[in-house]
Amino acid sequence: MASLTTAGGSAAAPQTTTKYRHQKTGGPVRSRIGSHLFLLALVLYFITPLWWLMVASTKSNSGLFTGSGGPLWFDDEFHLIQNIRDLSTHQGGIYWTWLGNSFLYALSAGVGATAFAVLAGYGFAKYRFRGRNASFALLLGSVMVPLTALVIPTFVLLSEFQLVNTRWAVILPSLLSPLGVYLIRVYAQDVVPDELLDAGRVDGAGELRLFVQVALPLLRPAIVTVLLLSVVATWNNYFLALAMLRSPNLLPITVGLDNWQSLSNAGAGGEQVWNLIVTGAFVSILPLIIAFLALQRYWQGGLALGALK
Repeated sequence: MASLTTAGGSAAAPQTTTKYRHQKTGGPVRSRIGSHLFLLALVLYFITPLWWLMVASTKSNSGLFTGSGGPLWFDDEFHLIQNIRDLSTHQGGIYWTWLGNSFLYALSAGVGATAFAVLAGYGFAKYRFRGRNASFALLLGSVMVPLTALVIPTFVLLSEFQLVNTRWAVILPSLLSPLGVYLIRVYAQDVVPDELLDAGRVDGAGELRLFVQVALPLLRPAIVTVLLLSVVATWNNYFLALAMLRSPNLLPITVGLDNWQSLSNAGAGGEQVWNLIVTGAFVSILPLIIAFLALQRYWQGGLALGALK
């Protein structure tokens, strides 16, 4: 009987353990399902406007308001190609001039802001000099200042140099990125070890060589991040270009499409070009999507390089 009891007890133990495991893991499973549903809701929240923009760009001007497919689905007629053709002819094809201006502003300001941020951030992280903490505190304070609050002082300053209504009026203010400097400094402090730099100095390497051959490869993920942030910020900058530029041939895509929207809002007194506005907005986001996808491999490569440090 003792052996039977022992055997029975041994046989019942796995069932009890299995039941206990199910009870124990029930909570985490429900938690994971809840988190996945929450993430799915966030994805739908952010994807829905992009989906609407893509769908709306395939509709005619009347189809945007009275289409058979509704606001979130395609109509029977596909007008995307025709809308792009109309973009090329409306007002002499000035849309492509606006798009080219946005490319120029975003690329030049993005590269310049990234270069200054890398130099300043690396200097703050790896060099000791008088006033470093005070200067960095002032830099952090400038991050808290809204960019729109600086537009009027910037306008007054650039007007003294007769740079208003020129491309430099958009490029020069966009070269400053306090947030980029902060990101580079924080990343350089953790990724670029002081021991590695000291070893290079002992071997006779100069500061420029250490920066180019040692620091820059390790900083590649942060550099790409700051570059994308600077490019997107300049591409989407509306108020600065609105205050600085007057010539239609100098406007970026944001201000140009807003001018078309103002004309369409005028009702009977203005030309209704809602289909061109939506199609132009859809075309304008494609370069940013391509940039993110193209630079993704540099993030992965840079992260792997930092892991092998």
